[in-house]
Amino acid sequence: MTQRIALIPAYEPDGKLLSLLAQAKEAGFSPVVVNDGSGMAYESIFKQAARFGTVLSYTQNHGKGYALKLGLSYIQENEALPCTVVTLDADGQHTVEDARRVCAAAEKEPDALVLGSRRFDRKTVPLRSRLGNRITLGVYRLATGRKLQDTQTGLRAFSSQHIPYLLERCGERYEYEMNVLLDWARDGKKIREVPIRTVYLDGNRSSHFHTVLDSFRIYREILKFSASSVVCFLVDYGLYSLFLFLTAALPSETALLASNIGARIISSILNYSINRKLVFQSHENPVKSAAQYFLLAAGVLAGNSLVLSLLVQNLGLSRFTAKILTELLFFCLSYAVQHFVIFRRPKKQPDASPGSAQRCEKKVSCLASDTVRS
Repeated sequence: MTQRIALIPAYEPDGKLLSLLAQAKEAGFSPVVVNDGSGMAYESIFKQAARFGTVLSYTQNHGKGYALKLGLSYIQENEALPCTVVTLDADGQHTVEDARRVCAAAEKEPDALVLGSRRFDRKTVPLRSRLGNRITLGVYRLATGRKLQDTQTGLRAFSSQHIPYLLERCGERYEYEMNVLLDWARDGKKIREVPIRTVYLDGNRSSHFHTVLDSFRIYREILKFSASSVVCFLVDYGLYSLFLFLTAALPSETALLASNIGARIISSILNYSINRKLVFQSHENPVKSAAQYFLLAAGVLAGNSLVLSLLVQNLGLSRFTAKILTELLFFCLSYAVQHFVIFRRPKKQPDASPGSAQRCEKKVSCLASDTVRS
């Protein structure tokens, strides 16, 4: 069996970290703890933690993603490879037995990322965590087309062959783990889920997750797309209303169709420019992506006009209310096609090249120049 390394990012931990380390060591794991700038008040805990394995420390708090990448960089440079890496939270909410199970699954499928997935029932999970998980699951499924049970789990196991790839993912705080799942799915890589115990201690009070700021970081991509769509909808709706006024002398159905088409052509040009440059930051050939986008826009426009006409002519809705309902209906379809087809990222090889890995190691090493090993 290959070596198993337990990578544990820790910020202001308590005695539960020491208990976790003792159990992990006894179970055959080689612990690597990253002290994410916890401060002098926690120095004694990390000194005790060093009895069980390696402790990496730096003075300023950077965030969970930064700590994970620093630990991965250390493992790549200093541990015997190949090995299996499992990440655990320091607050006692992951059990060593579950860590062993996800590691075993990762060793059976070394090309997969294995998630320890919790079940979010009302009896055991705080309301905030339950709602957060449901929202994140919806956002993830919308963004990738994949359905998972738990996107927020910190218990993840993978082969060390994936470390260069993981070092290249963006994010320094809680958004890093979501970015890994997003990129992993987009690149067509395998994700497996292993059911684990759902443990929340003291109502999850030990969590350092900032509800507003960290949620914004996690949902940033879908929020950018939503903001782009809202801006273009306002432009589209404003032009639609203006064109209805200017075509008031025409027959009702003709005015409705002409106003909708005219407004959509102008707003689609704006929407394409914003999504390509700011939302998806696409490097696809602009001629190709523009052709695909406006083909999509034509299809959406045809469906949009049909639904709009049905709502107004058959159901008797107001032309303005019908417009809003129709736009909401086509929002998800438009996002999915743009994300997976038009502005998709080029598929990466499963393993990064040596040059790429070296660039990642250099970047992390430079960021963590104040790191001290215990």
